Amino acid sequence: MPDTASRVRYHQVDPDEAGQRIDNFLLRQLKGLPRSRIYRLLRKGEVRVDGGRAKPTRRLAAGEVVRIPPLQRAPQGSAEGSSEVPRALAQRLRRGILYEDERLLILDKPSGLAVHGGSTVRLGLIEALRKIRPDLPFVELAHRLDQETSGCLMLGKRRSTLRRLHAQIRDHRVEKRYTALLQGRLETDHCPVDAPLLRLPGAPRERQVRVDPDGRPARTEFRVLQRWEEATLVEARLETGRTHQIRVHARHLGHPVAGDERYGERCEMLRDAGLRRLFLHASKLQLNHPETGESISVEAPLDETLTSVLEHLGPAAQDGPAVVRPREDD
Repeated sequence: MPDTASRVRYHQVDPDEAGQRIDNFLLRQLKGLPRSRIYRLLRKGEVRVDGGRAKPTRRLAAGEVVRIPPLQRAPQGSAEGSSEVPRALAQRLRRGILYEDERLLILDKPSGLAVHGGSTVRLGLIEALRKIRPDLPFVELAHRLDQETSGCLMLGKRRSTLRRLHAQIRDHRVEKRYTALLQGRLETDHCPVDAPLLRLPGAPRERQVRVDPDGRPARTEFRVLQRWEEATLVEARLETGRTHQIRVHARHLGHPVAGDERYGERCEMLRDAGLRRLFLHASKLQLNHPETGESISVEAPLDETLTSVLEHLGPAAQDGPAVVRPREDD
C-alpha cells in the first residue's frame, strides 16, 4: 500500500538548517522520496516558504516557515520509488574514502557518476552515499565535480563544517589540482590561462561555457608532466572554480581535454588507446581542517583505466619524466 501523509506540515527552519538549499532540505525531510518528485512539488508551488513559491536553489534562512504538502509516496518497487544502490557502486564508494573524521569526508568520486540526482539522473553520489551510510545524520557536498570527472570530492558531516568549507573555497584557501590528458603536443612547460568564462544557460549542450570578455574572471595553471607526439599529460591548478573551467581553458589553448566530446572532438588515436571517458581527474586537495585548522593534503591516484591509456601511448618524450601509478586497490 502507498505510504500516505494526510495533512499539511509546517516546519520552522532552525539556525542549524539555515543556509541549505530547499531541495536538499526536502530530501532529508521526505526520506525516500525521489529527487524528481521533489522538483515537481517545487515547480508546481506545492511547497511554500513563508507563503511564497521557491526554486530548488533557494537557500533557507532561520525562522522561515516551510509548508510541506500531504504526500502519497510511490509504492516500493515502482519505477519512481526504486533507487537502490547497486552493490558494485556501494563497494566502490566505500573503498574510495580517502579521509574521514566526525566532521569531514573526502572520497574519490568515480567517473560517470553525477554528484546529484535529477530529472535525468535517478541516483547521484550524494543520494547513494546517504543510502549506504545511514549512520550519517547529515552529509552534504562542499563543492562539485562534473559527472565524467573522477577524483577528490569534499563533503561536510555537520552544517557548521560545511559553512567553513564554503568559506575556505570562496577565499581561495583550498588548493585543487587535477591531472588531465590534453590532445596534441603542448610545447610550453608552464601555461597559465587567464581568460574570463561566460555561462550560457540557453546554449546547446555542446557549448554551455565559453571564453568571453563579459564573463567571470577565471585562471588555470597548466604544467606539463609528460609529452607524446599527439598528447600531453598535465597538472592543472585552479585559482578559480568556474563551471567546466579546465575543459574550456584547455580548448582555449588549442589542446582540449582528451575524451571531451563537448568542448573538443573525437580522437580516434586515443580511442584506439582505450580511452572511453573524459581524461580529467581531481588528483589532490589541500586545505585546513574546518574545525581544528590542521593542514590536510589528500591525493587520489589515477585509476587503472586511465593509466592503461598512458601505457598504450608508449614511452613519453625525454622532457616528460613524470611517472603515474595506478591506485593500489585497482
